[in-house]
Amino acid sequence: MPSPTALLTCNTLALPAMAERYLKITAPEQLADPGLRDTARFVLGGGSNVVLSPEIDRLVLHMAIPGRALIGEDEAAWYVAAGAGENWHDFVQWTLAQGWPGLENLSLIPGTVGAAPVQNIGAYGLEVGDCLHDVTAWDFEKQAFFTVDRQAARFAYRDSLFKQSGWHLDGRVAITRVVFRLPKAWQANLRYADVAQELAQREITVPSAQDVAQAVIAIRQRKLPDPAQVPNAGSFFHNPIVPPEQAARLKADHPTLPCYPQPDGRVKLAAGWLIEQAGWKGRDLGPVGMYEKQALVLVNRGGATAADVRRTMAAVQADVRARFAVDLTPEPIFI
Repeated sequence: MPSPTALLTCNTLALPAMAERYLKITAPEQLADPGLRDTARFVLGGGSNVVLSPEIDRLVLHMAIPGRALIGEDEAAWYVAAGAGENWHDFVQWTLAQGWPGLENLSLIPGTVGAAPVQNIGAYGLEVGDCLHDVTAWDFEKQAFFTVDRQAARFAYRDSLFKQSGWHLDGRVAITRVVFRLPKAWQANLRYADVAQELAQREITVPSAQDVAQAVIAIRQRKLPDPAQVPNAGSFFHNPIVPPEQAARLKADHPTLPCYPQPDGRVKLAAGWLIEQAGWKGRDLGPVGMYEKQALVLVNRGGATAADVRRTMAAVQADVRARFAVDLTPEPIFI
């Protein structure tokens, strides 16, 4: 069985962590080892959405399964598969280079392909569930592979069957492959004003998928820190979704509050705006703070631990709650 392993370089917050046991998974067949069944596990992807404790008393399965290929097409779409360990951004750029658009709005999101469906990652008017065809995973309890299609995956805002079932926490399943359906009848997704404005500044009136990708990359690079330079876990809090009555009251008191009506009648609020108005943009508490260019991003200024992250998170939540009566929920999972 693998020996204890340091995970400092395996999480984008650069938190010191030691796994009691560690195993790098480069092929799906490794998961069928009977010795992995009856042990506490945690499935780690790119480490971009986790807060790791200094000591992790379970087996860490680090998913590094490679592979990307066109596995089929019909009159309406291309079907493209990727191994769970593929870097998400690299995969998106590869699909565009092959002439298969559809994922461009999700450019430059950190992490791996296998982790993307768990959280149903999204940005600039697109969620991964919008383009997903199916997910293949290994069930340690049943000792078998199974496949979940888009409908069965129960995608919602930053949510999925994998999260709803708690599999991302208990390690019962490990995603090994994801297949995407990329429509041939492509249209640029310019629903977010930032993207449209970026393209307008570039004097691009009929954008290609590559143009949209470059616009998204430029926007993200201006707003968000590079984890290699400033350790962070991306957007740290979910945008809260509240009843329409509460949203109306908040909007009346705070006219500049960004509000986004949802299909079910509720309203999504901009967590970054709430955090900034609560005085946390660019503010630190010890070695952890909220980024000066985007208040939604929690950063490690150097030498932080999971306890420091929890302390800053709690302080931000308390101040937002006190001012707006809105509860913020963290996006990363705590291990």
